[in-house]
Amino acid sequence: MQNQIKLQSSLPEDYKGMRLDQALAHVFPEHSRTRITQWIRSGQVSVDGHQLEPKAKVNGGEQVTIHASVLAQLEEQPEDIALDIIYEDETLLVINKPAGLVVHPAAGNRQGTLLNALLHHAPSLSLLPRAGIVHRLDKDTTGLMVVAKTLTAHTALVAALQRREIAREYVALVGHEVIAGGTIDEPIGRHPQQRTKMAVTHNGKPARTHFRCLKRYHGFTLLDVKLETGRTHQIRVHLSHRGYPIVGDATYGWRYRVPAKSTPELQQALMAFRRQALHAKTLSLQHPVTLQTLSWQAPIPADFAALLKLLQAKEGYYCERDPA
Repeated sequence: MQNQIKLQSSLPEDYKGMRLDQALAHVFPEHSRTRITQWIRSGQVSVDGHQLEPKAKVNGGEQVTIHASVLAQLEEQPEDIALDIIYEDETLLVINKPAGLVVHPAAGNRQGTLLNALLHHAPSLSLLPRAGIVHRLDKDTTGLMVVAKTLTAHTALVAALQRREIAREYVALVGHEVIAGGTIDEPIGRHPQQRTKMAVTHNGKPARTHFRCLKRYHGFTLLDVKLETGRTHQIRVHLSHRGYPIVGDATYGWRYRVPAKSTPELQQALMAFRRQALHAKTLSLQHPVTLQTLSWQAPIPADFAALLKLLQAKEGYYCERDPA
């Protein structure tokens, strides 16, 4: 699949002395410099009617025209997988991801992913990096994700995420009675021995997570969690590092134990809950076209909500704030 595009602009006068590929990367920031360089070398860029080399110096004021073909960047096949769409316009798509749905295909897992579902829903997403996916959630984490439907929107949203301008709020049920909220500011990198896991490590990337209590139970706490950075498995790693493993997350320290004053129904539900009790409940961002601030919420999924209901039925819990 390919898409024909035509771009036109004049180079600002203060670009004098800049390389052509560098100047065009500034003029057309929705396209990578690598892609622009390829267009220049393949003769799809004219400068005042002439074809130049990427390293050619510009004088400023030139008229630039790009006639190019954008080829599909993805080899994955579309699949008719149901999506819970919270919001959609010509620029954005916000979905509520269910548990068990992998976001990106990987070796040995090329089908049945969110990316395959997106390609079926909107075939033009094959022209975008990662089918427009701006950020990811782990396979068994539920909740809100934003997908860009245009290259301009994808570039803008990725940049906004890097500037920490996209707000993401989660709820997590942890197997510990948390007395107060706080901030975890610890670097995260690959686990030194178990390479499929992440860990707090001195040579990792900076990571910061804010949390506060929503409800406290016997042996458990429902936390409100906000990300300031977006490292792989960040919430799971940070809470485990603090001694608050997320219920169901055996990878990062959750171990089932019989809770005090628990009913047989609660014991059975905890044993059966085999995924992390983590849900991305709120997403807020500035629309890349209208510049309007938008916010969405997704309700806690049924299995997570059922577990909370059983916890609430126990004696001795109290509520500081309703999580929904």
